[in-house]
Amino acid sequence: MGLSCIKMSLSDFYSSNPSYKTRLVLNVRDSKQDEVAAAAAALDLIKNKQVQAIIGPEASLQADFIIDLGNKSHVPIISFSATSPSLSSIRSPYFIRATQNDWSQVNAISAVIQAFGWKELVLIYVDNQFGEGIIPSLADALEQVVTRVSYRSLISPSATDDQILQELYKLMMMQTWVFIVHMLPALGSRLLAKAKEVGMMSEGYVWILTNGITDLLSSVDSSVVASSMQGVLGIKTYIPDTPNLHNFMVRWKMKFQQDNPSILNPTLNIFGYRAYDAARALAMAVEEMGAANSTFQMLKASTGATNLDNIGISQNGNKLLQELATTTFTGLAGNFGLVDGQLESSAFQIVNINGNAARGIGFWTLDNGLQRDLNSTSVPKGWEIPTNGKRLKILVPVKNGFNQFVKVTRDPSTNTSQVTGYCIDIFQAVIEKLPYAVAYDLIPFALPNGSSAGSYNDMIDRVFNQVSSLQVLDFVGIHVENYYAIMLLTKKTFPFLLLKHNYDAVVGDTTIIANRSLYVDFTLPYTESGGAMLVPYKDDTSKKAWVFLKPLTWGLWLTTVCFFVFIALVVWTLEHRINEDFRGPATHQVGTSFWFSFSTVVFAQREKVLSNLARFVVIVWVFVVLILTQSYTASLSSLLVVQNLQPTVTDVDQLLKSGKNMGYQHGSFAYGMLKQMKFDDSRLISYQSPEECDALLSNGSAKGGIAAAFHEMPYLKLILLEYCNKYTMIPAFKTAGFGFVFPKGSPLVPDISRAILNVTEGLQTTEIENAWLTSKTNCQNSNSSVSSDSLGFDSFWGLFLIAGAAAISALLIFMVMFIKRNWQEVTSSSGSLWEKTVELGRRFHQRDANSHTFRK
Repeated sequence: MGLSCIKMSLSDFYSSNPSYKTRLVLNVRDSKQDEVAAAAAALDLIKNKQVQAIIGPEASLQADFIIDLGNKSHVPIISFSATSPSLSSIRSPYFIRATQNDWSQVNAISAVIQAFGWKELVLIYVDNQFGEGIIPSLADALEQVVTRVSYRSLISPSATDDQILQELYKLMMMQTWVFIVHMLPALGSRLLAKAKEVGMMSEGYVWILTNGITDLLSSVDSSVVASSMQGVLGIKTYIPDTPNLHNFMVRWKMKFQQDNPSILNPTLNIFGYRAYDAARALAMAVEEMGAANSTFQMLKASTGATNLDNIGISQNGNKLLQELATTTFTGLAGNFGLVDGQLESSAFQIVNINGNAARGIGFWTLDNGLQRDLNSTSVPKGWEIPTNGKRLKILVPVKNGFNQFVKVTRDPSTNTSQVTGYCIDIFQAVIEKLPYAVAYDLIPFALPNGSSAGSYNDMIDRVFNQVSSLQVLDFVGIHVENYYAIMLLTKKTFPFLLLKHNYDAVVGDTTIIANRSLYVDFTLPYTESGGAMLVPYKDDTSKKAWVFLKPLTWGLWLTTVCFFVFIALVVWTLEHRINEDFRGPATHQVGTSFWFSFSTVVFAQREKVLSNLARFVVIVWVFVVLILTQSYTASLSSLLVVQNLQPTVTDVDQLLKSGKNMGYQHGSFAYGMLKQMKFDDSRLISYQSPEECDALLSNGSAKGGIAAAFHEMPYLKLILLEYCNKYTMIPAFKTAGFGFVFPKGSPLVPDISRAILNVTEGLQTTEIENAWLTSKTNCQNSNSSVSSDSLGFDSFWGLFLIAGAAAISALLIFMVMFIKRNWQEVTSSSGSLWEKTVELGRRFHQRDANSHTFRK
């Protein structure tokens, strides 16, 4: 659009002034909407094309670096759309802003704010150079009309819909409902659409748009404008409606569609008009300057110089700059004239979006301010007390042990407390996941001296007392939808109900149990469920005498022994005729054969194996024996570990019948559960810390200690982190885990429960657990299951198959070779088959005189 307007401007200018002696030649480069590409294009134009001026750095970020190139080469940089105030023509003399600075509209905005009487507002702007540039000047202008900026909301240019919603929910919880939005239409239309979605476009809200959106409103889909921007106010640069402008718009649309037939319904906005006027101003300045020698003075570059060091200096740059500064005319967008290197401020139009377009309702000028009364039938207040604005008073337990979950550190000098711990970090992470802001104060449940003020049930009772207010209000016929209004209404109507101090929630290691849920509401749990007994390991030596047999099943033992015998027979058969170690008396041969086979278990065989076939069999068998022995050793080690990890108690009934003492954490619900299980008070001993629990378990019930500790999984796991080699957990009862406590009917419970799911399903919970619930010792998890199954034949039948196949193959080869060698001599005799077989046996029993082992 900008390029087409520049071309039309030069065509119109030279067509109406054919006698002019100068002509501008365009060298076009595409910045591809990228700052680096724009800078590279500018460097190419200055160094290689030696252009006399550059028109069109589109965005403020692009113009920032190109301005430095212009200053270095004395080439004027003319931008018709870079509006950021950070691009100063005073500090950058060769930068010409052929459009208005964003600062020029701040007084118009402040005048509208002053006219409606709003005293507080929120600034919402894009988090980049364009968005931040206007903020200092706008804040100053608002301060002059006694209006305070209560909050600044930065929206990333790449923000997702969820991130925008999160920021809007935060704004909903604030008292100020007047919003000034400064960003480009692409992001601004999404923001307003989401604001409409969450109900922030309803009565009472005020939205004011800067000209960053209103000047380019034609580029926004009309359906989006009609559905999401109704009632929004805006500041728009005023462009006089002239016949010349109408004529240009018609000609431009025809020309643009001829050059770009694939683009349907092209839109023309104020930056097109500015581009047209900027090109005309440059052509006029060049004509006034005359056809001077447009050369560059090249500087002598130093050794190792970069491309930037080789840029020359334009000889006409300063003169062209002076001519531009004095050029004035009436352009498409109104009067063109530069003041301090930028376009002189003009009037602004105050618009109200109604339907699918912005309707003018007034004007602002520097001289006269607002020139028309704003006849608004209903002026929004611009603020409201948010329904969820009350700060929650949240109780936290004070504990002498298990401080990893909740720890209250009191400073006596300031009489203040700091609350930390696993439960607190989980709660803070959950609050951050809520789609709105919740303010709260963590209040320790403590006496003035810092000690605990009661049990967990006592804390829950402080929250439960608040419900009585709701019950009384319902009883007398006062229906209150808003939970947070209950306390206020009760205080005014029935002050006697508030004699006892009430709290809004309990945050800590509070267990969800059925009895408590009758009086308060719990969120979803954020820890694992269930309870257990912590019991010591027992040392049982009565069954260890024959433990060495357990690594292998009886079937595998029998198979192994049979194979030892089989391998002994095969080796004897292969070695008997050629090896003196396997000859001699029958008892000697039997003993040697079995000795050789069984000694392979410890690889201590001393007899030499002379036959290659026997060597092959022994190699395969030694490999099988190696696998068997290694597996046996590993299985035996595992069995010894498992035998050492047997608990002293296996269930609650066993402990109840034994009459031994049971331990529980002081102040917990476990005491009530043990009483329900018929444990006598005299057998119940409380503890307050992991160290105290360890001492009681170590002493045992006989010495005044305890036989088991009864509590929830998270506590017992914390003890196991420090004493993993001494104790194990036995599942004993079911609970839902830890949860946060709120009064009955609290609207926060479902939202916080959903937020808990978001936290526990992600990596954040793991990070918090690693920070608070990790062992300081080298303890391994004692609850990890160690397999104690014996190894069976199924695990090794493949090895035995290989060994058996190798032995049988060698034996068959030997028999074939032996029979073939002696067959002719045996068959030549006239004896019977039995006699011939006996003869073969006799020959087998004899030495093989031809063997190399007997030759010497």
